[in-house]
Amino acid sequence: MTTIEELKNTGLKATLPRLKILEIFQAGKQRHMTAEDVFRVLLEDRSDIGLATVYRVLAQFEQAGLVSRSNFESNKAVYEINEGQHHDHLVCLDCGKVEEFYDAEIEQRQQAVAKVKGFAIADHSLSIYANCTKNECPNRGATPDRHQHL
Repeated sequence: MTTIEELKNTGLKATLPRLKILEIFQAGKQRHMTAEDVFRVLLEDRSDIGLATVYRVLAQFEQAGLVSRSNFESNKAVYEINEGQHHDHLVCLDCGKVEEFYDAEIEQRQQAVAKVKGFAIADHSLSIYANCTKNECPNRGATPDRHQHL
């Protein structure tokens, strides 16, 4: 399916800003992006799309179900293409890198806990904040102020 078809299927017109922003996410260079990250890519491409337009388009995409929003690190909104499959996130407290994962056992435990407590889960998100132990983490060993991240 083309970018234009995807936009039209959501009821959104295929305007230049919408097409460019959707293409940035589809290019897949960075899966989780803030509005500022998207704006930076647009600037590098010498695009004449302002930051306010980026925020507006991302809100429209979220409402249309094209992207989903998460709040990592001090409530900064991070967007990713909505592929319809649930996953959770590991967030590095040192460099901010986000890794996605799915674990059936964790999902089952959450359902069991909710049931015992008298709840039926409608939706959920799990973000685990941790320090990288990988050698390739650019800020490994740094001692961040953890309070600024939570």
